[in-house]
Amino acid sequence: YEAQLKSTAAQIAERLPGHAWQMAYQSRSGPPSQPWLGPDICDALRALAERGQRQVVIAPIGFLSDHLEVLYDLDVEARAVTDELDMTMARAATVGTHPRFVSMIRELILERIKPNAPRRAIGELPPVDDICPADCCLLGGRNG
Repeated sequence: YEAQLKSTAAQIAERLPGHAWQMAYQSRSGPPSQPWLGPDICDALRALAERGQRQVVIAPIGFLSDHLEVLYDLDVEARAVTDELDMTMARAATVGTHPRFVSMIRELILERIKPNAPRRAIGELPPVDDICPADCCLLGGRNG
């Protein structure tokens, strides 16, 4: 998960040469006693402001649609932090129903229904298997 997010972020950054970028995470998963990935977006925004950064663009690459979690974490909480710090914030849209994204999903489905079709990948990470092995999930059971 983390490697896939970093790869995606790096590919976005390649299209924006000359701009610094950093990974941050907007919402945690699991119980509070379980460590989660960091830094938290609001902590990262505060650290950027301390270093003199006045403008930020946030791209919610771990999410496909603008659902409540994205809307609250970024459009409410992160926006409140940037307003408090007098930073200008822009948020990139999620891919949602963008025609190129929908077309890619269609291509992936067609690829999967062809027997022995090679799996394509973008970036440096290898294609991901469609079915998890039996010992994949910590909670037991399969999710494929």
